[in-house]
Amino acid sequence: MIRPILHYSFHFIIPLIIALLFFPKQWKKVYLIFLGSMLIDLDHLLANPIFDLNRCSVGFHPLHSYYAIAVYCTSLFFTRTRIIGLALIWHIITDQLDCWMM
Repeated sequence: MIRPILHYSFHFIIPLIIALLFFPKQWKKVYLIFLGSMLIDLDHLLANPIFDLNRCSVGFHPLHSYYAIAVYCTSLFFTRTRIIGLALIWHIITDQLDCWMM
């Protein structure tokens, strides 16, 4: 029961805290970007079954692949994509934490 609570807290509450603490002047925009990073979960639609509680998404789904993660990390080096990259990396970290809790 604690696993889904932690997982969704890391997807919704921690990004809000990050936005408020590190981007106070534009926290709403940053928080929306963090929420938007969850669109990479659309790659779950390519899997069969679509949702498997015991499947680690990191390294399995295309937008959770190590190649995609490398692109997300690279985006941190560019001002225009830094917040998006941070949001995507946070999404991956959250999913990886969920994998470790299996």
